[in-house]
Amino acid sequence: MSAHSVEDIKQSSARLRGSLLESLANPLTGALNDDDQTLIKYHGSYQQDDRDVREERRVAKLEPAYSFMIRTRTPGGVVSPQQWLKLDSVATRFAERGLRITTRQAFQYHGVIKTELKATMQAINAALLDTLAACGDVNRNVAVAANPQVSASHAQVFAQAAALSEHLLPKTRAYYEIWLDEELVAGSGSEDESIYGQAYLPRKFKIGFAIPPYNDVDVFAQDLGYIAILEDGELLGYNVTVGGGMGATHGDAETYPRVADVIGFVTPDQVIAVGVAVVTAQRDFGNRQVRKRARLKYTIDDRGLDWFKAEVERRAGFTLLPARPFAFRHNGDRFGWVEGDDGRAHLTLRIPAGRIVDGALDGRGEEVTHLSGLRAIAELLLDAEGAQFRMTPNQNLTIAGVPAASRERVDALVAQHRLDGHVSASPVRRNALACVALPTCGLAMAEAERYLPEFVDALETLLQRHSIADAPINLRLSGCPNGCSRPYLGEIALVGKAPGRYNLMLGADHRGQRLNTLYRENIVEAEILAALDPLLAGYAGEREDGEGFGDYLVRRQVVTVPYPTPTGIPVELVAQARP
Repeated sequence: MSAHSVEDIKQSSARLRGSLLESLANPLTGALNDDDQTLIKYHGSYQQDDRDVREERRVAKLEPAYSFMIRTRTPGGVVSPQQWLKLDSVATRFAERGLRITTRQAFQYHGVIKTELKATMQAINAALLDTLAACGDVNRNVAVAANPQVSASHAQVFAQAAALSEHLLPKTRAYYEIWLDEELVAGSGSEDESIYGQAYLPRKFKIGFAIPPYNDVDVFAQDLGYIAILEDGELLGYNVTVGGGMGATHGDAETYPRVADVIGFVTPDQVIAVGVAVVTAQRDFGNRQVRKRARLKYTIDDRGLDWFKAEVERRAGFTLLPARPFAFRHNGDRFGWVEGDDGRAHLTLRIPAGRIVDGALDGRGEEVTHLSGLRAIAELLLDAEGAQFRMTPNQNLTIAGVPAASRERVDALVAQHRLDGHVSASPVRRNALACVALPTCGLAMAEAERYLPEFVDALETLLQRHSIADAPINLRLSGCPNGCSRPYLGEIALVGKAPGRYNLMLGADHRGQRLNTLYRENIVEAEILAALDPLLAGYAGEREDGEGFGDYLVRRQVVTVPYPTPTGIPVELVAQARP
């Protein structure tokens, strides 16, 4: 890898250009130059290799099986049926393992080889989408509540989120020159990055918009969050949260997950100003010497929340109003059909680990054809005004805006292509999240996506033994401690430590407002199940009406969590609603 620091690479990159064109043109390797492996992240891609065959290729004196992951920028995860078909075509032609929905409501393509990178990027652009700033030390894809039931309010919130995403895009033309053959003009390489500056942010930055009572975006896991405050269907504004983040490093007490703090309320016309103020404050005061402590959460903890709030107000040019009361019920998705307040119907489908493929086996051992099925639904809805595909922050998919005349045919396609897994799946299976992990993620220490079905099978056996198969427990699996699947907000979470070994984390709540904590360290599956067995037995016999598993563990003092009240938010602001 590069001997240069990430900060040096950014500074000398000529606004994210580096030597990417030369790297792409080099026919002698499937990899990029070392520094360009950092820069391509800002263009929405990561260089990876297949770790399943890494040793085999090393012995054969071959370079690793390099390929690239590409991630789209799709604020709120919303695409039209026309766009869906084009993105499906990209997956079929260029990628391996179909489409994948991420926890940030983006698509990921895996297995794209270097010689087809440019053609893939251009095909995505032909769908009127891009991948700019989907990765790297910039604001990434903006997450938005997927709930389409309150249609008018959702449309307002989505529009504001999309506008903020657009406002925070890097101003460099490097993306368009390298991937879309835009002609270089005077000033190329020295564009004015008024928000990001020459070195961009110290670390990645994430924004989420939540619409109570559903916290499907896990707003307290975001660097910057906006909690919509509605009154009689009218959007009054947002409570602003800052300082969330899931990443940590095993054995390093200087790194840790953190839930965000509420710092005040803003009106809709103040959203962008506050966003810019928070981002630029992090740009100027974030830690650029130690990348592991470069996220906003550490800036706030090092300097103090009061200081940070004052700095944001100074930059925004106004004082934040006092936060308004709000209530979250849960942080999962609602499956099946729901009726919107505009008369249209919306169908949320379970997509295991977000992976949309043909040929995989479902829990009944039957072959699914999810990719083909969703293609057929997109074709059916091509002429349906207002129809949308909405990726959820929990790796699932909502077919939104379905006219009444199409519902029966949609249901038939769902059944035909085994997209109806949400009907028979247990609550724990429906709610489970997992990151990609092995074989492609270079940070993975253990399996996650590939291990999820096996572990859920084992956990379901325990739940059935204790007659609580209907318990809606939030399960999260992560192949490493960096937190892409938001494991620290799982009532039960496995965080990879080594092949086949995990840290068992317990005690988060089902609203996404409280972190879990370490219960057992570096254990294998048999030990995990042995640790959970008596706890689930106790929960079965002692739980209160509507009490979640994480709440039970805290009430019984099985675990002591970092935040005894939800995320340190003043309790008077939060109604302790239960589903």
